Amino acid sequence: MMAGEYCDIADDLICGKDFKCSSFVRIEKDVVIGDNVTIESFVVVRSGARIGDNVALEEHAVIYSDSTIGSGTKIGIYTKVGKKVVMGENCRFTAFCEIRDNCKLGNNVSMGSRGTLSANTVVEDDVIMKYAFVVTDVPVVGQEEIKSVGTLKKGSRFGANVTIMPGVTVGENSEIGACSQVRYDVPINEVWYGNPAKFFKKREL
Repeated sequence: MMAGEYCDIADDLICGKDFKCSSFVRIEKDVVIGDNVTIESFVVVRSGARIGDNVALEEHAVIYSDSTIGSGTKIGIYTKVGKKVVMGENCRFTAFCEIRDNCKLGNNVSMGSRGTLSANTVVEDDVIMKYAFVVTDVPVVGQEEIKSVGTLKKGSRFGANVTIMPGVTVGENSEIGACSQVRYDVPINEVWYGNPAKFFKKREL
């Protein structure tokens, strides 16, 4: 392990080969880190986290307790991964993203900067979310105790500034145009856009 200055690393850390850690990093107890992992300055990894091989955590990222980061994943600058998140392999988060508690993400998921996934969101494999993408979870503003989230199915794609309303599921290989607000479930292999988003055409795959 190669660590920079002013790090606070728990004595029970388990790490693999070629682990590189910059300055001002905090790693709490019961953390396991794989081979060839790079952690940049001011990153915090909370207790119970599991980080796979070939992962990069950029400056000021935070990985909360009991979350799992799959191999080959890049967590961008100022990105927050909540508690008990399960993230697959080869995912990419650009910067200032928030993946809230108990989200489940498949492999090859990508998100542009300033995206947010509400707690308990399910994102399947090969989903692409451009910047300022949001999954919301409160159907009635002011009634924060009532929450609902849907699923982003395999291969779905989302342009910039898309908002997914509470409880909405987007089908496999469907595509949502930029600046859309999605209020209803989207079937498989369709293109929708607008505010509110409406059917435009079938996707030819």
